[in-house]
Amino acid sequence: MTRTESAASTESTTMRRESATRSFLYLVGIFTTSLLAMALVYRHFPEMETDEMSHVKLPRNMDDAKALGAVLSRYTDRYFMEVAMAYFFTYIFLQSFAIPGSIFLSILSGFLFPFPLAIFLVCLCSGLGASFCYLLSYLIGRPIVQRYIPDRVDNWRKQVDRHRTHLLNYIIFLRITPFLPNWFINITSPIIDVPLTYFFIGTFIGVAPPSFVAIKAGQTLHELTSTRDTLSWTSITILIVLAIVSILPVVFRRKLREKYD
Repeated sequence: MTRTESAASTESTTMRRESATRSFLYLVGIFTTSLLAMALVYRHFPEMETDEMSHVKLPRNMDDAKALGAVLSRYTDRYFMEVAMAYFFTYIFLQSFAIPGSIFLSILSGFLFPFPLAIFLVCLCSGLGASFCYLLSYLIGRPIVQRYIPDRVDNWRKQVDRHRTHLLNYIIFLRITPFLPNWFINITSPIIDVPLTYFFIGTFIGVAPPSFVAIKAGQTLHELTSTRDTLSWTSITILIVLAIVSILPVVFRRKLREKYD
């Protein structure tokens, strides 16, 4: 490598580093603003007793979820809209910034709300939150992603390119199955040119089966000891069947193409 090429490479590396730093600072600013907005949401929540307030926090384990569910259930009847809106914005906040804990909120929804509302809320919050994460990555996160996980992004781009003709089915399949973490799908999709429309619809539909399992488990929240208790051989079988169903149209389409070609 010549001296000129070496200097150009160094300059390019420096520019990428500065771009990633600038994007990170923007992200911190957006996160702080969102955190303040969440504080405003909670300010409009009904006044609680001191001992109840200690349980109003993002659940990190099943005991936290049980305690939070016990507190919120006392207010759901009288302050249904306030509880539902707080749940809605908290779930979207967690999804938007890829913060762990949404599985406990999915379980909690089965305890607090009627099943049809719970499944709709979880799917909508998952779709919106993941889409906001997508947009954050699209607008300011690209330099960060390309700086820290470029190889993983390139590998997944190759996978997606093989499924471009049936991208919606592929996204639904990925959301049902645990092959890729959701945070990775969310932040890399805009970089590998996954359309936002397919991304949202695929997420909304794809999270329904695992959410169904979590919500049904949440109806017996007091009996659960860990998130593993939400799974049974029946629920695992259902998820496998639905994952297969999501890719059947692709298989049939491919067979028809082979037949008529």
